[in-house]
Amino acid sequence: MITTFKATARKLKDGLQVETDSRGFKILLDEPEELGGTNVGMNPVEALLCALGACQSIVAAAFASSQDFSFEEFHVELEGDLDPDGFMGLADVRNGFQEIRYKMHFKTNETQEKAEEFAKFIETRCPVGDCLANGVKLVSAGTILD
Repeated sequence: MITTFKATARKLKDGLQVETDSRGFKILLDEPEELGGTNVGMNPVEALLCALGACQSIVAAAFASSQDFSFEEFHVELEGDLDPDGFMGLADVRNGFQEIRYKMHFKTNETQEKAEEFAKFIETRCPVGDCLANGVKLVSAGTILD
């Protein structure tokens, strides 16, 4: 069964600030000052890295027991390479990330081999990782004048 998730993003009056909302939960996004923002929130590509790390963390917690893996603590370090000249229109380069790298950290008594096996499982189950690795069809549903 398909579930539809919904979100809104509303441009605020100050600088490049955008308030996003999904199910009543809000995130304020912006850009750093050097990219024309007011630096009051992370920018969308930083939020994308956070979404990937959060998704991997949720998968780890949700499936550890069923995969016979235990850990005390888990976190993910993520980084992505992006040339802002594409976004700024200063060069003919890709606008988005060229590569995203991540390291999964486990505090566990499990073996290295078992941790690597569980990390691979996390990668196969993470919906955000799937979207990034395999692309997702973007469909404009129209342009509305309010």
